[in-house]
Amino acid sequence: MSFIEPFLEMLCVERGAAQNTLMAYKKDLEAFFEFIKKNSPDDIDEKVIRSYLKELNHRQLSPSTRARQLSSLRQYFKFLFQEGYIQYNPTLTLESPRKGRTLPKILHEEEVCALLNVANGMPETEGIRVRCLLELLYATGMRVSEMVTLLTLTVVQALKANQPYLLIKGKGGKERIVPLSEPSIEALKAYLGVRRIFEPSSKPLPWLFPSRSAKGHLTRQGFGKILKDITLKAGLDPRRVSPHVLRHAFATHLLNRGADLLSVQQLLGHADVSTTEIYTHVMTEKMEELVLKHHPLSKRLKVATTEEA
Repeated sequence: MSFIEPFLEMLCVERGAAQNTLMAYKKDLEAFFEFIKKNSPDDIDEKVIRSYLKELNHRQLSPSTRARQLSSLRQYFKFLFQEGYIQYNPTLTLESPRKGRTLPKILHEEEVCALLNVANGMPETEGIRVRCLLELLYATGMRVSEMVTLLTLTVVQALKANQPYLLIKGKGGKERIVPLSEPSIEALKAYLGVRRIFEPSSKPLPWLFPSRSAKGHLTRQGFGKILKDITLKAGLDPRRVSPHVLRHAFATHLLNRGADLLSVQQLLGHADVSTTEIYTHVMTEKMEELVLKHHPLSKRLKVATTEEA
């Protein structure tokens, strides 16, 4: 017996793991057991796990993917050891693959405006919904999964109370406050006026963005398709634009305009500020380019450096 199901149940009950997270753990663990040709964690040692990690390396998987696989195994074997299913934890001495620091893709403010302009030019009802989606995501920095599962009642209550913010539930069931800009408030009010048109049946649904999907609300994939269509119409490269890139844009544009890192961390719902710090690397590159391009001494500095060499 692999004890995968008790492990997933613990993640769900004790840590409030989302369904996508549970599926990722399950997929990683099933791939591991398929490789070792066993259905039980008994007698699995460091050598077995190292052979699996070596195989992942041979498949030319990225360091981040291999690190995630090892993280899944660590969490799993830690659980088994704590629950007494195994006598020792074989992952204690294993080191994670070194991950390169990947800078997030971002959009310039003008490019975000270009997307909004496309929404403005769409047929009225659909355009109102699309603009609301874009304004809401860009104004709040929400994860797209958080946005598509918003309840209409939550938004209506906030607008009635003249609250320029929403209280949302993020990863692990943690609540946080996200801001509402004036354009996003106007977009929400306009959308609420036509929302009923998007109800798939006469039975009202609680979601702010209802749809005919099995879940009853607009899916992440559904919004991704909407965003891709708008991106093409705006003349932008669709490979540079995604729902998550709009979240990156929210964070980067705030920092560029003087917001402090800890505030942005709270707005994004990051548990660790180190996750948010990656946006400062984007800023550093931009500031370095700005100095080299516009500072009156930059060319002299370059000449001096060349002569010294």
